[in-house]
Amino acid sequence: MKRLKHFKNKYIITALVFVVYMLFLDDVDVFNIIRQELKLNKLENEREILLEKFTETKLTLDQLDHTDALERFAREEKLFKRDNEDIFVIVKE
Repeated sequence: MKRLKHFKNKYIITALVFVVYMLFLDDVDVFNIIRQELKLNKLENEREILLEKFTETKLTLDQLDHTDALERFAREEKLFKRDNEDIFVIVKE
């Protein structure tokens, strides 16, 4: 009987309806907030990885200002060769 007494109060019923609406039925519900937080964390991790790659690329680019370094990079990384050379690529399995 005492439990039913609390549910007869219109303020408690209104508060319960409001809480249920805000938690589950609204556009910005709990599940949507959690999903967005997970997406944000994933994007922040990707951003950190891309910033590291950018820093490495910028360092490589700065090193390529010299002609000797440019030629070495082209030969080692891009497998460029001179006209009178042959290139053998050894792949470790």
